[in-house]
Amino acid sequence: MNYDVILIRYGELALKGKNRDQFEEALVRSVKSVLRSFFKVKVRRNYGRMYVELHGEDAYAVMERLKRVFGISSFSPTVQVDPDIETIKEKALEMVRQLQPEPRTFRVVTRRADKRYPIPSMEVNRIVGTHILRALPAIKVDVHEPETIVNVEIRAEGTYLSCETIPGPGGLPVGVSGKVLLLLSGGIDSPVAGWMMLKRGVTLEAIHFHSYPFTSERALQKVRDLAQKLTKWGGTVKLHVVPFTEIQTAIREKCPEDYLITIMRRFMMRISERVAENTKAKALATGESLGQVASQTLESMDTINKVISIPMLRPLIGMDKVDITDLSRKIDTYELSILPYEDCCTVFTPKNPVTRPKPYLAAKFEEVLDVDALVEKAVAGTVIEEITTKPKETTTDLF
Repeated sequence: MNYDVILIRYGELALKGKNRDQFEEALVRSVKSVLRSFFKVKVRRNYGRMYVELHGEDAYAVMERLKRVFGISSFSPTVQVDPDIETIKEKALEMVRQLQPEPRTFRVVTRRADKRYPIPSMEVNRIVGTHILRALPAIKVDVHEPETIVNVEIRAEGTYLSCETIPGPGGLPVGVSGKVLLLLSGGIDSPVAGWMMLKRGVTLEAIHFHSYPFTSERALQKVRDLAQKLTKWGGTVKLHVVPFTEIQTAIREKCPEDYLITIMRRFMMRISERVAENTKAKALATGESLGQVASQTLESMDTINKVISIPMLRPLIGMDKVDITDLSRKIDTYELSILPYEDCCTVFTPKNPVTRPKPYLAAKFEEVLDVDALVEKAVAGTVIEEITTKPKETTTDLF
């Protein structure tokens, strides 16, 4: 079928009241960004709807890109027709005939947003449905669970017919909710957390703690590749790579083994807060899930959070590992995440980490460390890499 327009719907944005224009404009920017390689398309919006005019571009290639745009609840490839009823019913029949396999049941749903149109919606349904039934004897009407729904949308700006409704990812357009700094490890959880934050409309930057030579260049490259996967959903991601070897070595040598993970993560929080301040990020985000590992108990989270004042977001907090893994497969990060390259959180894992650390004990054990100097040196040595949708475009500069 040669489609003319992709009709985009957005559910949550319609509830934004006075801020609705701001959210819709952000969605337009997101759509234009992912479709920038389709030179002929034109994107326009009207109240409650957005239209991607194809002008000969491949509808299916365009729709593949739209599946990754947060803020879209669903979209349909449509044919724009003249509003007279004879044209509507003939084009509707043509669209049903071209469906493969041919549906056994259907219904017609008309939305008459333009109330000046002289034929009521129910009457349009009856006229178009009767025409299809007479032309295709094998098909039947099923108003409850039809195999195909013929959508007729009559609006002031045009009349649109479609037989497909494709779900979008939902959420909010990237950029409307401020900036968040994601603690990105090489594991399964943190990329999923990043994806979920993007879905809530944030601009995402990432921070990674690299402990060379305890962790390899391949481990760092895995993190770059995971960040690159996220760019498909949210555009360019700035990756802040923190030299963490000196801090880990000092903690290992001077602090009790059972508190090693707790104190290490407290340092990560301090450094992340400093980087967030420099980048104007309003919050940190992690892939922690309550009770999943020893450092993810409520007591551990409380002890670790004591050293920062910036909000800490944990979008996976109530999810179990199966749910997180399923979502990682959906967003295509799972196969990268399970590559056997250790990150700094796993190379020095103690045999019996404390599961209910006390904030006052963690602070006491840190007294043997020059905390401020170690944090300052790590922040000063941080390197920023710009990760784009094309890996070869990755660039690096000093923090």
